[in-house]
Amino acid sequence: MDPSLIIGLVLAFGSVVAIVTLEGSHIGSLLLPPPMILVFGATIAVGLAGNTIKDTLKAFKAVPRAFLGKPPKPQDSIEKIISLAEKARAEGLLALEAEASDSKDAFLSGALQNVADGTDAEELRILMEDQIASKARADHADSKFFASLGGYAPTIGIIGTVVSLTHVLENLSSPDELGPMIASAFVATLWGLLSANFIWLPISARIARLSELEVESMTLVMEGVLAVQGGAQPLLLADRLRAMVGDTGDGGKDKGGKDKGRSKGSDDEQAAA
Repeated sequence: MDPSLIIGLVLAFGSVVAIVTLEGSHIGSLLLPPPMILVFGATIAVGLAGNTIKDTLKAFKAVPRAFLGKPPKPQDSIEKIISLAEKARAEGLLALEAEASDSKDAFLSGALQNVADGTDAEELRILMEDQIASKARADHADSKFFASLGGYAPTIGIIGTVVSLTHVLENLSSPDELGPMIASAFVATLWGLLSANFIWLPISARIARLSELEVESMTLVMEGVLAVQGGAQPLLLADRLRAMVGDTGDGGKDKGGKDKGRSKGSDDEQAAA
């Protein structure tokens, strides 16, 4: 789990609480049910109106992944693919069928099963590219839904403020009450801006970013599996995959400082010498 979204939202709302407190106000003055109901309810309603019910339900099902989603680790995928390449060279492609059954990654499992079944490399590439494209489209739809909510919310907040100010103008005969009423009227605008910039847009950006990382990981797996099917040399394959992802954060080295992809080959060369 990567807690960046949770940490960011806590800090953002904490900043609002801090400024309200430092200015001598009370946070309860912002927690007014009528403007909050209007902003959140109407925002989701117009979001639903601009999409299908299926799109809306699917988008909200993606919210837990936005908060709890774990970014894939390219180095883990590279190490797995290298081990598959070594096994394929030693035991043949049919040996990958057992790996397909044991893999918890549905995308990798399906690819390995196709390799073991003798699927043509070009056909397998087309299939995997289609799966990646479908994944990217689905995630884009989820991200776009919350981005649209972020666009609607500020305007709906303004609508709430206009409605409240209309009520204020009806009570000009009570000047003592005008101050609190005007202040309450602008709470709707505040929640429109807060919900857009502190909730909907960050969720949209988070879903989009996780999707980018997952698509990159799937592309890495695709290229690796196709290389394994083509009989690629494991060490060269390791260098190629690392070049695709760039710096993975650990430099591709184990705890002892050795290069993970080349340590075995280097040991074999020393033994042969």
